[in-house]
Amino acid sequence: MEEPAGGANGAAEVVEEVAPEVDEEPPRSATAKQEEAKAALGAEGSRPFTMRELLVEMKEDGEVAAGSGGGGGGVKSAFGERNEIGPADADGSSYSQESMQQFSSHHDIAMDLINSVTGVDDEGRSRQRILSFAAKRYISAIERNHDDPDAYYNWALVLQESADNVDQNSSSSKDALLEEACKKYAEATRLCPTLYDAYYNWAIAIADRAKMRGRTKEAEELWKQAILNYEKAVQLNWNSPQALNNWGLGLQELSAIVPAREKQTIIKTAISKFRAAIQLQFDFHRAIYNLGTVLYGLAEDTMRSGRPGVSPNELYSQSAIYVAAAHALKPNYSVYRSALRLVRSMLPLPYLKVGYLTAPPENNAIAPHKDWERSQFVLNHEGLQEADASDQPPSQSPGHVDSSRKPFRIAVADIVSVSACADLTLPPGAGLCIDTIHGPRFLVADNWEALDGWLDAIRLVYTIFARGRSDVLAGIITG
Repeated sequence: MEEPAGGANGAAEVVEEVAPEVDEEPPRSATAKQEEAKAALGAEGSRPFTMRELLVEMKEDGEVAAGSGGGGGGVKSAFGERNEIGPADADGSSYSQESMQQFSSHHDIAMDLINSVTGVDDEGRSRQRILSFAAKRYISAIERNHDDPDAYYNWALVLQESADNVDQNSSSSKDALLEEACKKYAEATRLCPTLYDAYYNWAIAIADRAKMRGRTKEAEELWKQAILNYEKAVQLNWNSPQALNNWGLGLQELSAIVPAREKQTIIKTAISKFRAAIQLQFDFHRAIYNLGTVLYGLAEDTMRSGRPGVSPNELYSQSAIYVAAAHALKPNYSVYRSALRLVRSMLPLPYLKVGYLTAPPENNAIAPHKDWERSQFVLNHEGLQEADASDQPPSQSPGHVDSSRKPFRIAVADIVSVSACADLTLPPGAGLCIDTIHGPRFLVADNWEALDGWLDAIRLVYTIFARGRSDVLAGIITG
């Protein structure tokens, strides 16, 4: 099938170079593994950040490992312990074998599918046996109380984890298990419309089904369903960078399927979701990297379309900033390292970012507007400073800096916070406030879009400094 231009397909040329490195990363759930062509710059860009780790959370119990119906722990969500339903009722008596056989036909179908699970866990126990035991517990709970959203939710998790562990050659079983999990999530959210984690994991299950269908109309509809569930999850819990990141990934995947006229709007929305995730968690390296990949894809698309008013080189440079920051935060991730090799030359070396800002005279933040001066600024691992003639990178045009004026400088170690601001005392433009240990410093970007780039870049440099990774960033930009 011919791939649509732009978006996640924008950097198709680099996938082959980057993707083979993925196996060097720390182990992760099979749900998180990319199954299709990777997004721009490598596999990591299409990797959902999943919070489900059922087998890790399953309490070790000898009877569970032996497949017994007695005692043992249950499934625990990463969002906290759900209402655990054990195999015994309130007075401690175990359910009879007869009651366990009174499953409805769709219960039997689900159990048959779970029986297709293969492999063992880290302790050498049969995954199928553990998952089958857990499923029976939640089926029993539902038989006892049809209106228990937690039982439906936990059963859905078991089915979803089972789908991750089915025989690799049995895509139909995997899809059937995911479909069953989606039905259980739907029932859980019907019974409890505020169950954030059900919407979140339901969206992951739908996304996994979409990946199995390539770039087809059916996949497009599934991606749209997943996106709606991520949106609902964020509405219920706006403080979830993981949901925002996955929402952005879903949009990025959708952009590779829809008609070209819809692509740009979807890509811009994906950018806003990744940026929102980073603003909630400044060191969320996956969202940082994903923002870099989507900008790279946008740059490729812009280069091909020749759309006026948009600079592909500026988009490439922005992409490189985020990839460099992700690598600085996680230098052991081979995908980030490989991607950086491809985009490093797009940075304004030996700086991370170069651009124009309007600054007041030194030590006079409320000076009249006529005394503020627009000049070139450079950002590196040490901080932000006004450029002078000797600081100009060869590729940049000279700034207009008054030689009698003391250059504006802020050391990264002095930064307390960085934020946008709107104040009538500032000249026209997009206000930027950098609070330091010496007091606030104000600057003005040319527009709000330019301000977003400065905000992200300065915050990332400070985050890298706070995480003790400035030496890695210095190595990237100075070589």
